[in-house]
Amino acid sequence: MRIKFHRIENTRVEPAFKINRKIQADEVFLIDETGEAVGKMSFEKALQMAEDARLDLVEVNPKANPIVVKIANFGQLKYEKEKMERKQKVQQKKVEMKNIRLSFRISEHDSNFRLKQAEKFLAKENKTKIEMILRGREKQHVSKGMDVIRGFVDKLQNNPDLKVEIEQPLTKQGGRLTIILINKK
Repeated sequence: MRIKFHRIENTRVEPAFKINRKIQADEVFLIDETGEAVGKMSFEKALQMAEDARLDLVEVNPKANPIVVKIANFGQLKYEKEKMERKQKVQQKKVEMKNIRLSFRISEHDSNFRLKQAEKFLAKENKTKIEMILRGREKQHVSKGMDVIRGFVDKLQNNPDLKVEIEQPLTKQGGRLTIILINKK
């Protein structure tokens, strides 16, 4: 049997502006090229005004009653919208969640190493999740595990360069202890 492979095309679904004759309305609310509201008028009259100005009639709000249209250069309007979307995407702040895993019987050296990692993550303003997985007999000594995590968090909070705050308090879920920390400026 022959297997057919189809190329998946990257299709972006974006709300398309309706322009000129693609607008389906008898009556429209017109905004001219300077941004001033002209008012209600027939679609044909609005289209004639747009053609006289050598610009396009672009549908701005199709859900309004009557439909809101604007006289504008369609290419420029589309470009400005894409530019605004790119600007908003750049301004979005992506916060990553970084994990630090401690153990019940962690040595001093390993603890200091993980402390430096956590400080580095928090300095970069990433959320940091400190977790400890309890195995076997450790599950009966949850309070000791909590003490290890609290001591680790205290060391982080004593760092003068960071302002560490607890976003999610220390919780026990099954055999796992977790706490989430953030660095507030």
